[in-house]
Amino acid sequence: MNNSPRVEDPEREKDDRYARFRLIDWWDQDKLRRANVLVVGAGALGNEILKNLVLLGVGRILVADMDTIENSNLSRSVLFREADNGRRKAEVAAKSAGAINPDVAVHWFHGDVIHDLGLGVFRWADLVIAGLDNREARLSVNRGCWKTGKPWIDGAIERLDGVVRVFVPPHGACYECTMGQADWDILKSRKSCNLLTRDDMLAGKVPTTPTSASVIAGIQCQEAVKLLHGLEVLESKGYIFHGLTHDSYVVAYPKKDPCFSHETYGRVEPLGRGVAGTKAGEIVADIERRLGRGAVVEFNREIVASMDCLRCGTSTPVFKALGKMTERDALCPACGEPRDPQILHSLNGDEPFLDKSLAEIGIPPFDIIVGRKGTDEIYLEFDADAPRVLGPLFQSRPTGEGAT
Repeated sequence: MNNSPRVEDPEREKDDRYARFRLIDWWDQDKLRRANVLVVGAGALGNEILKNLVLLGVGRILVADMDTIENSNLSRSVLFREADNGRRKAEVAAKSAGAINPDVAVHWFHGDVIHDLGLGVFRWADLVIAGLDNREARLSVNRGCWKTGKPWIDGAIERLDGVVRVFVPPHGACYECTMGQADWDILKSRKSCNLLTRDDMLAGKVPTTPTSASVIAGIQCQEAVKLLHGLEVLESKGYIFHGLTHDSYVVAYPKKDPCFSHETYGRVEPLGRGVAGTKAGEIVADIERRLGRGAVVEFNREIVASMDCLRCGTSTPVFKALGKMTERDALCPACGEPRDPQILHSLNGDEPFLDKSLAEIGIPPFDIIVGRKGTDEIYLEFDADAPRVLGPLFQSRPTGEGAT
């Protein structure tokens, strides 16, 4: 370690809030200022992650969460206050974090990251940092990052323990590669035989402390700084922390082949359109013009087009993400019997609802769709939705431009 004094301009140091960072010889504050970061989860970990990122001067941050604030959040979340009870976590966290550092733009997204967050958000981000409490959401983030080629840093805490994992597509291991049979069994237990979400699996409670969140979020943000500077990170590795003994160690994760998450899109073309202003029939016609007759449109999510009751002989249009449908939703209101979901994941031009907009059939704003014919594929982004989703974070910088 070099302990020799460094000569600094006293006036500059007095006025520069990042002066102590600049004492690190490799530090480049502009790389942090130019960065776009997606933070998924605004709970205990998310609060600490946001606090660290704004103190570091990371330029643009979008925080996504679907929950509202409860009393139990107040003991573990530095950005929440008692008066915030019942308010949206993402909104409160974004506004509180933004007030810490006026140099940083922080915006919020209230919704389910699995079903409501379009892939365009992942492509916009230079990296993703997650503070999630369930495997299904992590798997969704993992696949979104792999499809768009964006690195992500996963954090998890329980009691006094925690883990940080770094995944950098398209090489090395991904989150799905780390999953064992027990993980898949837990995921399976959340679903019924017809893939609907079990009503008693909608919410889980994990015992945590603010100290565990501070440790793990600190490591996550440290990895983010290194990643944005192009330094070596814990790629395909996990940092394991045991709070009772303060033992910690690093494990390496092997890449598994085949792995369903290892799908990376090619060049994505901005369409200049939004999902609300694009009819299903129009996008099918557009894909066929590009690829030829017989081309299909594929979505990144499974959508329940209708619920069919065999006893009553009725079919009720739904157009809702499969994961948002519960066993209770499946019950026929007339006879009480379970109905069968008719699942939609692509369009071929024969559907009876081609006059509906993509938004009306359940495609989230700022999403990316795939056009496919045989082995030919194209990737189209509904970038006209970006200003609405990103709010003040939207700017003329080309989507996906790297920060390093």
